[in-house]
Amino acid sequence: MFGCNKRDFSPEIIQQEIIKAEQEMYKNGIVAVGDIGNTADTAGVKRHSNIHWQNFVEVLSFTDEKAEGRIKHYQEVLSMMTDDRGPVNQQRASLVPHAPYSISPKTFQLINQLTGNQIISIHNQEHPAEDELYKTGGGEYLRLFKVFGIEKSPFPVTGKSSIRSVLPYFNNSQTILLVHNTFMPEEDIVWANEYAVANGLKLVYCLCINANLYIENKVPPVDLFMKHNCHIVLGTDSYSSNWQLSIAAELAEVSRFQTVSPQQALQWATLNGAKALGWDDELGSFEKGKKPGVVLLNTEMTQSKRIL
Repeated sequence: MFGCNKRDFSPEIIQQEIIKAEQEMYKNGIVAVGDIGNTADTAGVKRHSNIHWQNFVEVLSFTDEKAEGRIKHYQEVLSMMTDDRGPVNQQRASLVPHAPYSISPKTFQLINQLTGNQIISIHNQEHPAEDELYKTGGGEYLRLFKVFGIEKSPFPVTGKSSIRSVLPYFNNSQTILLVHNTFMPEEDIVWANEYAVANGLKLVYCLCINANLYIENKVPPVDLFMKHNCHIVLGTDSYSSNWQLSIAAELAEVSRFQTVSPQQALQWATLNGAKALGWDDELGSFEKGKKPGVVLLNTEMTQSKRIL
C-alpha cells in the first residue's frame, strides 16, 4: 500500500517511507486500514501503530504448477504479519488473490480453502483487458505474461467477463472486497450480487476514485453501485497510484457525483468501512462504547485533521 518497491530502495528507505505514510494516515484521522501487500515490510511499524490493520497478504501465482509453492511462500509472509509481538486486537491478516489476471485456477481453489469466513480482497475489472483475457484469451495482458516467460494466457477462456469467471471459485462464506471496479458493467453488478447471495458470500465494493483518475483518468460507475444497493466503501490505493493517502480527498472526489449526498459519502468512509472490516463494534460511528475518533473536515472535504 505504501508504494515502496523492495527492488528499487534500500530497507532503510522503505522503513522511513512506511513510518511517514502511517503517520500521515493517523494524523488525517484514519483509524482502520485494509492494507494490501505481498511482503512483511510493514509488520514492525504496525506493531506499534494506533491504527487497526486488516492485512491482505496478496498472492501472485500465474500457473497451477507453481500454485502450492507460491501459497507456501505467502503463508510465511502471513505468519510474520500475525505473530504475537503486536496488539492482536488491532491486527488481522488473510491470504488474498491479487487479480483475475494473476491467479491460476488451482491457486484460486487453494485460497478459497484457506480463507473460510475471512475478509479478503481482489482487484476487479480495473482495465478492459481483464474481461478480454477471459472472453478470448487475448489482449494487453499477454505482454505482461511474456515478461514472466509465459507465451500465451495461462487462464481458461470462459467466454465470460473476468468477475463471472473467477467469483465462482469462492464458496466459503468470505467477505470479498472488490477493489476499483472501474470497468464493471451493470449486468456484472447484478450477476455478482445475485451470486453472492446464493452462495453465502458478502460483497463490498471499494472505490478508489483518485487512484482511478491517476491511472486511467476514468471513474467507476458509482451511480450503478448505488442503484443496486451495493455495500460501498472508499479507499486510496497506494502512493504508486495516488497523490496522497487521504480519505478526505476521496470524499471530496466522490462528492462531485450529483447523486451522492454528503451523508452517503461520509457513511462510505466511516461506518461502511468499519462494517466491511469487522470493526463496527468499536469504530465507524458515534455510539456508546465505541471509540471512533473525531476528525475535522474543511468545507470542501479535501483536508482532514484529527482532533481526538
